[in-house]
Amino acid sequence: MSKNIIEELKWRGLTKQITSEERILEAEKEHSGVYCGFDPTADSLHVGHLIPITLLKRFQDFGFNPIALIGGGTGMIGDPSFKSQERVLQTNEQVKENSDAITKQLKGIIPGVDFANNYEWLGKLSLLDFLRDVGKEYTLGYLLAKESIATRIETGLSVTEFMYTILQGYDFYQLYVNKNCHIQVGGSDQWGNITSGTDLIGSKVGRDKTKAAGLTINLLTKKDGKKFGKTESGAVWLDANKTSVYEFYQFWFNQDDEDAYRMLKFFTFLTEDEINILQKQAIGDPKARIMQHKLAEEMTAFVHGKDGLQQALNITNGFFQGSLKDLSDKEIEVAFKAIPNGEITENETLIDVLVASKAASSKREAREFLNAGAITINDEVLKDENLAITKAFALDNKHVIIKRGKRKFFGAEFK
Repeated sequence: MSKNIIEELKWRGLTKQITSEERILEAEKEHSGVYCGFDPTADSLHVGHLIPITLLKRFQDFGFNPIALIGGGTGMIGDPSFKSQERVLQTNEQVKENSDAITKQLKGIIPGVDFANNYEWLGKLSLLDFLRDVGKEYTLGYLLAKESIATRIETGLSVTEFMYTILQGYDFYQLYVNKNCHIQVGGSDQWGNITSGTDLIGSKVGRDKTKAAGLTINLLTKKDGKKFGKTESGAVWLDANKTSVYEFYQFWFNQDDEDAYRMLKFFTFLTEDEINILQKQAIGDPKARIMQHKLAEEMTAFVHGKDGLQQALNITNGFFQGSLKDLSDKEIEVAFKAIPNGEITENETLIDVLVASKAASSKREAREFLNAGAITINDEVLKDENLAITKAFALDNKHVIIKRGKRKFFGAEFK
């Protein structure tokens, strides 16, 4: 283990900007609070949030008190940082529901984390009090110099979003005063908002007395420059009802070697030596996908626990190594939702089932697959296009899983 949190973050390649290493190391000695904000824009977090989530856990491992700040107040406005246009405002009810959902989610992932919701203070703050106590601490020139604001001036920025960075600065001040929180962390796009907080605290408590510091981490992009966490089917959610444990596991497993190595450093809690050993093993046996296996296992267990990981492994083995018949009814249901599928009625012909399940785009294509011996149901290669598909083919009397070739799976569900 590294000597301190700064060393730990640097060897992992996580650090982007730091206001004061000295203050962060002092906060480590004092076991002070460290916080990261999560705006409730949806009822689940996604894999893009895992860097700040794992960051809070890393600080916790070095003796800090981790605080997850839910943006119940700022979520009603929206962060303008590097967005191309104004956010659509959510209703109070949406923000409350989303806040409750991601709070529950975070509690399950990081035990022992402290929680706060900025609606607690922002919701009570009158406009006059805000202008007197907070607004007067910021000059217009200071705000216009913020990159997150400057990039939106020409395309349009409402006063509502313009005030966001001040509100976030006030959040840091509230946590500093009431929760002994000296450090704020976030992605590199949050640098302007973080320094709004450290500067406000300096103004309030004195530049020579403040212990506030901020740190940003590199935003992870894949080696091809594409945004991390986005797939053809959309975001990869941390909620198993939105992204199944099998799909979650496969997301990590399907990274290439270069990205897998970087992600092992960015996301897991493996040591530098352990990661380097995995890399050497992967170079010696590239087909074994050693780094990908470990990455998928570590991240699935971190988010979904040991039971979630075991379910993902069972489904993966059922698809690619063992038999789908060995899966439990629950695992069959999870597997079915993770693949293209459609509804059928009993005794439909095999060729119609292939089209309904999206295993083939047309009957002509279906015949090509059948003639090539590429269609398998329950480990049996089928070629008769007129074969009646009954519930006897279903794994659980309801779901039929069709294998096309070696690695393509499709599902048909009896109505």
